[in-house]
Amino acid sequence: MRVLEIAGAAGQYCGKLFAGLGADVILVEPPGGANIRNCAPYASLPPDADADTVRSLAFAYFNSGKRSVTLDLSKPDGQALLRRLAAQADMVIDSGQPGALAALGCGYEALSQANPALVMTSITPFGQTGPYSAYLADDLVCLAAGGFLYLGGYPDSPPMGAYGGQAHLGGSMFGAVAAMLALTHAEATGQGEHVDVSMQECMVLAMENAVQFYDLEGTIRKRTAGVQRFAGTGVYECSDGHIYMMAGGIGANRFWGRTIEWLTEEGVPGIERLLGGQWQETDYLQSDEAKQIFMEVFGDWARHHSKAYLYSEGQNRHVPVAAINAVDDLIASQQLAARNYFMTLDQPGWPRPGRMPGAPYQLERTPWRAGAPAPLAGQHNAEVYGARGVAADDLARLVAQGVV
Repeated sequence: MRVLEIAGAAGQYCGKLFAGLGADVILVEPPGGANIRNCAPYASLPPDADADTVRSLAFAYFNSGKRSVTLDLSKPDGQALLRRLAAQADMVIDSGQPGALAALGCGYEALSQANPALVMTSITPFGQTGPYSAYLADDLVCLAAGGFLYLGGYPDSPPMGAYGGQAHLGGSMFGAVAAMLALTHAEATGQGEHVDVSMQECMVLAMENAVQFYDLEGTIRKRTAGVQRFAGTGVYECSDGHIYMMAGGIGANRFWGRTIEWLTEEGVPGIERLLGGQWQETDYLQSDEAKQIFMEVFGDWARHHSKAYLYSEGQNRHVPVAAINAVDDLIASQQLAARNYFMTLDQPGWPRPGRMPGAPYQLERTPWRAGAPAPLAGQHNAEVYGARGVAADDLARLVAQGVV
């Protein structure tokens, strides 16, 4: 499968997902490289490192397994080359403004004339239609416009965005799933289609039941970070970090008795304060008094134990306890190691290989692959354009004219 990815922040994870499944993903960048090559954070390189070395950790992660060609789409020869590439492709991923490619004669209608089975996946802030479709927006704006930003942060603080480009990632994930459906249909019928993904809509979906709460009860969910909803349920400090525990409240009352048995066996001071029928009542568990008492009993005891101990003992007693892992915990995780989750990326120019997340799934017959390191801008111009019939002297002319 051949995929053309017009370089952009919102679509690069979509391209990565296809590259990991074995597709030949060709990153189409402007001469000199795309802006996504400059995204922080950066690898720590020696002062004499080659200027062309991939420095952006994000670019190295999102673009491993891809090939790169350079192309100036503002020039007629560049537009003609893109049409030639698309004629032999199965899919195009685009995250530019709606109508931008069409204005260059490279929209879906134009590209599909020579290739009716072509699928184009457009990942944009607000989709291809509607009064907001032409608006510019970055990841944070899409989080905000989709309502997801409103739920992030503390009750007494402004909204806080989730780290890591969540709107871009959401758009890429839903775009990849929709594209797979469109590609399956194209294989069966010979007819492609234009997949239109709105990152705003992806973020509305990420709000889970917030819309239903408002629709059914007229309740607008609020930011709850740092707020303990019930005694026995929430984040608790331990000797080397924090755990999340769910022992009391709606849906968790069945764990309360097991928790009391556990703390009794441990000889936790003050355990008698957690006895009595009121501890089975949701209204009482929501009270400040109940939360304070539980914190004084369990919280004081938990601070003297490690999260590994609390996790293990909670699991043994069927009490939901989860360690809140920091990055070093993940690197040392026996579970992730057993599944060979982390991959090693040997990026040229780096002082040593880097460890990065692998695929969050495993396929038995068609395994995921890390692929080659992230390419330099235009690294594969000769082989890609040559395979599409561009002779060496024509390519040299296009380079001299700034088209490639």
